[in-house]
Amino acid sequence: MAHRPVTAFIVFKKLPVIFMALLLPVAFAAVDVNQATEAELDGIKGLGPATSRIIIAERKKSEFKDWADFMNRVKGVKSKSASKFSAEGLRVNGESYLVGQPLVATGGAVKD
Repeated sequence: MAHRPVTAFIVFKKLPVIFMALLLPVAFAAVDVNQATEAELDGIKGLGPATSRIIIAERKKSEFKDWADFMNRVKGVKSKSASKFSAEGLRVNGESYLVGQPLVATGGAVKD
């Protein structure tokens, strides 16, 4: 009776784990609202095509300064949804939204 080498079994057993480890950073890649394409914004769970278009239209006027600015200019985005979008990887100037962070933008107070 022929035996398979143990090393081949170990390599094939670990292959799916290695593959998943390589894909993990791609799955949780951050998407910055000031650079993202419409397709990248649509990829954020909870952001639909209409909101993505609003974000891009507002961004053309001027880049978003911070989360407060983003929440002021994008209709329907408030603290709860900003928190969810941030958890899905959305960033404003590389920053994630922190619940309880000051909600005063450079241009004024946030509607809530």
